[in-house]
Amino acid sequence: MSSPLSRRGFLTAAGGVAAASALAACTAGGSSSSNSGSSGGSGGSGDGGSVELSFLSFETPNLTAAYWDAALARASAKVPGVKIKKLVCPSADRTAYVKQLDASGQMPDIMPAITIAGFAQAGKLAAFTPDELTDFVFPTSNSVVGKIYQLPYNTQVVPLVYYNKAMFAKAGVAAEPKTYADFLAACAKLKTAGINPIVVGGGGSDTWADMYPLTATVATDVYKTNPNWLGDRVAGKVKFSDPLFIKAVQKIVDLVKSGYIDPAGLSRSYADDEQAFRDGKGAMYPMGSWFPSSADNKPPAFEVGVFPWPTDDGSLVVPCYTGGGLSVSSKAANVELAKKWAVAFETDKTNLDAIVKSDGAIIALKDYTPPTGIGPVYTASLAIYQQGLKSGTVTNAFSQENGDQALLPGLADKAATGVQDLISGKKTAAQFADFLDSEWSKAAQ
Repeated sequence: MSSPLSRRGFLTAAGGVAAASALAACTAGGSSSSNSGSSGGSGGSGDGGSVELSFLSFETPNLTAAYWDAALARASAKVPGVKIKKLVCPSADRTAYVKQLDASGQMPDIMPAITIAGFAQAGKLAAFTPDELTDFVFPTSNSVVGKIYQLPYNTQVVPLVYYNKAMFAKAGVAAEPKTYADFLAACAKLKTAGINPIVVGGGGSDTWADMYPLTATVATDVYKTNPNWLGDRVAGKVKFSDPLFIKAVQKIVDLVKSGYIDPAGLSRSYADDEQAFRDGKGAMYPMGSWFPSSADNKPPAFEVGVFPWPTDDGSLVVPCYTGGGLSVSSKAANVELAKKWAVAFETDKTNLDAIVKSDGAIIALKDYTPPTGIGPVYTASLAIYQQGLKSGTVTNAFSQENGDQALLPGLADKAATGVQDLISGKKTAAQFADFLDSEWSKAAQ
C-alpha cells in the first residue's frame, strides 16, 4: 500500500487519548538527530555553532525510519550550521497533531504535507520568497493571499483510471475510452460479461477513498469549464447546487443506477479497496497516481493499464494536487536557515529519486528526470501528466485542494461522507449538492 501525501487517509482524526499519550514520546524519546556543521548547543543563531531545528516525520510501509534518516542527513549535508531533531508523528493525521503541539508551544520547526489552512492565516508559518521557489513547476500552488507556505514539490494526479487489461479483452473492450460515451460503453460491455466495471472503497476511517469518481467528474465537467470554480465558491459567486456542479454529481448517480459502481464496495478500507482490484473483483480502479508504486513494485497477476477519466468531448483533463512539501514555522529558531534547509531537502536529487521509487511521486521540479528502472505503470501515469502539462489542461483535484482555492476546513471529510450516501442511494445529486452548501454555511460561521 502506498502513502500519498495529499490523500484524506492522512487527514483522519486521531484518537485524543492515543495522540496525547504519544506527545511526550514524539518530542523526546521518539527523536533522533542529523547533524551538519559543528555540534554547538540547540536553539542558537548558528553563529559559530549549529542551530537545532525540529522536523516532524511520519512513518509508513514505504516511508520508513531509515528513509527519513537518510533523507534528513542528505539535506543537512547541504546546509552547514543545522542540527535536525527528528520527531515522529504518532498518528495518520499530521495536521491535527501539529495543532496539538502548537497549543502546547511545541510546534515543529519544519513539517511535511500539513494542511496549511488556519496556520498560514494565523501567522504560524513562514512564507517562501519567489527566489526560493524558482526551481518549482507550479511556484504559486496552494497560495494563501498570494504567499506560499508549503513547498510545491510533488504532484499527484487524482484520479487516473487503472484497469485490468485481461478483463477489458474478455469483455471485448478493444481500446481505452477516449470520450465519456466510450467509457459508458466499456462499462456496459464489462457488466454484460459478468465483470464489475468499477472498484470503489470508503469503509471505516477511509471514507476519503470513495471520492475519486466524483473528483474526476468535477474536473471534467466543472473545472474544465471554469478552472477557478472553487475560488468562485469561496467568494460566494457560485454554489454546489448550481446546474454545472449537479451535472458532475449526476454522472456518479447514473453509474450506480446502471450497476457500474457496486455500493457494497463502500465497506472496504483503502487497503481492501486496492486488494479487491488486485484480486480481480473489478475491471477499473479510479485512484491517485501513487498506485503505480504498488502495481510496479508488486505486480498483480494481470497487466495494468491506465487512462485519464474521459471528458464528454474526448479532450484531455488531468486533475492534480501539487504540494505535499515542507512548511516552516514562523517561530523556528532560525527561520531563514530552516527555509534554506527545507528547499535543500525538497530539491536533493537522491531524496527525490528515493520517494519516486518508494512512493510513486511525480516530482514538480523543473528539469527533474526520474531514475532509471521505473516500472511501466508509473511511466504511463507520468506520461498522462506530462501530456496535461503540455496541453495546459491540468486542473485542481476536487477535495484535495489547499490554500485559497480549497474547501473550508472539515468540508472534504463531509464531502466523502456525502458521497457514501450518493453511492448507496440515500441522496440524489441535488440533495448531495444542497448538503454541501449547508455544510459550507456551517463551516463559514
